[in-house]
Amino acid sequence: MNDIPFLALAFIAGASLGAFFFGGLWWTIQKGVSSESPAIWFLGSALLRTGVVLAGFYLVAQAHWSRLAACLLGFVIARVVVVRRLKRLQAEGPIRMEKETSLAP
Repeated sequence: MNDIPFLALAFIAGASLGAFFFGGLWWTIQKGVSSESPAIWFLGSALLRTGVVLAGFYLVAQAHWSRLAACLLGFVIARVVVVRRLKRLQAEGPIRMEKETSLAP
């Protein structure tokens, strides 16, 4: 019974980590496709996002599987929320990118 506040905090932390990860992924795609060097954007973002999320999971869990499970549940729910929100935004109109690119030389 004492672990319930910790589980709630772990869930909130997982949701925050998920929002950071998937929001950052969306932002990276927006920046990367219009960049002169997309590989740097995608690699750097993947390393940063993964590092932050893994460190967050490690700090939240503190060797308690129940906290890790609550954190992971929050992470997955954040993914669903971010994807639905972005689909809704896209349905309202095209998401404007900062710079138009062309694949033609």
